[in-house]
Amino acid sequence: MNSTLLVNISRFILLLAVQIIFFNNMGFLGFIMPLPYILFIILYPVNGNKSGLLTASFLLGLMMDVFSNSGGIHTTACLVLAFVRPSIFKFSFGVSYEYQTIKLNDVLTPERFSFILISVVIHHFTLFILEAFQISFFLDILLRAFLSTIFTVISCIIIIYLIKPNKR
Repeated sequence: MNSTLLVNISRFILLLAVQIIFFNNMGFLGFIMPLPYILFIILYPVNGNKSGLLTASFLLGLMMDVFSNSGGIHTTACLVLAFVRPSIFKFSFGVSYEYQTIKLNDVLTPERFSFILISVVIHHFTLFILEAFQISFFLDILLRAFLSTIFTVISCIIIIYLIKPNKR
């Protein structure tokens, strides 16, 4: 087994466990919940296997649905994010994406921040639209997605800096 596969497997298990144990039990104001488990999809290697990403995203969403009893909305949101991820890379990084020279767990730059923010917004809007499943709750969906996006982006940035390897 190569080291990137081991890193991805351990990242998958660790982020899923942290989400289920800590963040699922953490709700601010009754409806704001950070969802940093999507950091697995965000930090998946740029030159990694695309079908592997879709499969891992499906399994990640399925595990979240099983433990959250949410009926498939996490799976759908994770698959949507994994599917549009190359387009978000092209939008955020431009030419750097074409040469696949991107490392997301380096220093936070505006391009990396925009990639994380756009990814979280797409995931959260998909998740909350499927959760409400009524257009009459549009303002509630916007409010929940906006506030949860803020908390998720902050927690993702903190987690990235916690797991970032030190360069000495």
